[in-house]
Amino acid sequence: MPADQFVVVFVHGWSVTNTNTYGGLPDRLRDAARKANIDIVIKDIYLGKYISFHDEVRICDISKAFKIAVEEQLENITKNGGQFACITHSTGGPVIRDWWHRYYDQVDRSKRCPMSHLVMLAPANFGSALAQLGKGRLSRLKSWVEGVEPGQGVLDWLELGSHEAWELNSDWINCDDSKIGARGVFPFVLTGEYIDRTLYDNLNSYTGELGSDGVVRVAAANLNSTYVKLVQEMPTKNQQGKYQAINLVSECIESAPKTVMRVISGKSHSGTKMGIMRSVKKSLNDKKGQELIDAILGCLMVSTKPQYDKLCDQFYSETENVQRKEQVEVDTHIFRSDTYFIHDKYSMIIFRVHDDEGHPIKDFDITLTAGPESDPNHLPRGFFVDRQRNQRNSEVITYYFNHDMMKGTEAVRNGDNEIIRPASEGAKMLGFRIIARPDEGFVRYLPCEIKATQEILDKALHRNSTTLVEIILRRLVSKNVFRVEKKGLQTKPKSFKDTKPNDIIS
Repeated sequence: MPADQFVVVFVHGWSVTNTNTYGGLPDRLRDAARKANIDIVIKDIYLGKYISFHDEVRICDISKAFKIAVEEQLENITKNGGQFACITHSTGGPVIRDWWHRYYDQVDRSKRCPMSHLVMLAPANFGSALAQLGKGRLSRLKSWVEGVEPGQGVLDWLELGSHEAWELNSDWINCDDSKIGARGVFPFVLTGEYIDRTLYDNLNSYTGELGSDGVVRVAAANLNSTYVKLVQEMPTKNQQGKYQAINLVSECIESAPKTVMRVISGKSHSGTKMGIMRSVKKSLNDKKGQELIDAILGCLMVSTKPQYDKLCDQFYSETENVQRKEQVEVDTHIFRSDTYFIHDKYSMIIFRVHDDEGHPIKDFDITLTAGPESDPNHLPRGFFVDRQRNQRNSEVITYYFNHDMMKGTEAVRNGDNEIIRPASEGAKMLGFRIIARPDEGFVRYLPCEIKATQEILDKALHRNSTTLVEIILRRLVSKNVFRVEKKGLQTKPKSFKDTKPNDIIS
């Protein structure tokens, strides 16, 4: 196959049972490339079909099956070193990332991956808040599915803070950018942040959550993410003879490789009206789909790392313009006042708490603090949006923040230049305080915090982005868990059932 020809593989999202989910996008992309006389040829379109709605099927199973499908169905392309481009939607993004990580990147970096470009549309890279609703409730949401029962195995991965998602994403964050390029893969994220109000479910507010496309948050799609490791200091005795370990110490702050991300205007997650994939019409006269088509073609034309970096900067600027233009959404009414939806930029922090022996800590409270006195009362009004604890891994909890309100924002005005939200100062600092249990007994934990600073605010909270915060606490064990006493010939047996915790083994 000539070097300038592309094979494009489409991979759908979770719960799909019909390849009509791709809408007119495959044909439109092929025709647009030809009309633009771009130096690529989309020779074949393979509409991926995988089973995601059976409970026993997990993401790793799907990626394994994808590996076999590539070997068997694309052998004529890959056998001589040829490569294909992959365009995914929703859960398709994590599926292909898992395949890439599991069979090429993690196993043998010297082995060239047969996929050259990974273009992810609305990918749930860090999961979706909707996944926790459960199979029965989720299957009724029009914003994600259309009458198809979901599979629990896939939902487990998609739940915010899942172990599988954490491992995949922390590996990505802590790698260098050598994964991106001609010897690796060129990854791209294209997502929307608009809500199709006709798909809104009044019983599930996540379907209308700002900063998302009705299913996936922009912050959860974006691969430009951060990892922070906080470790509790060693305990010491204070003047009263009690142990304390007040401080959390920042041991590591890592940022992911700079990755292309673009917010596409006016797009929601699904549906024929606004869905980022299915709303695209086959006709080249469809102006509403042109922005997405241009973005995809821009991604596929990248062949070098400098080109990739240039597109990254270009899409960052274009995302800024889109989010500025879409900041105010007006829902007009005939007999009552207009409703305004202010589309700010949002951030997500996923906390995972365990002790220095590796044991997960499932009972804890995390309090955010701000200001020079590290006071939670100094946090700005309206910054907090949502908190969700992972059902399978209760040591993990996800916080969702209004980044603009946290950092401060100018006054927001409507089309008549009327102020609909006044300016806010925001917080200048951010800190975390944690109380873990058990906090008494033979094995216990001490409360601690990392004081609010501007550095934590700037490095741990990024707009349109997710931060993984790993908190490691000291596991304190009483010496009386195991004691040896000298026994003489005249020593009488005695009960030790009422033994109390004493000094600790630090």
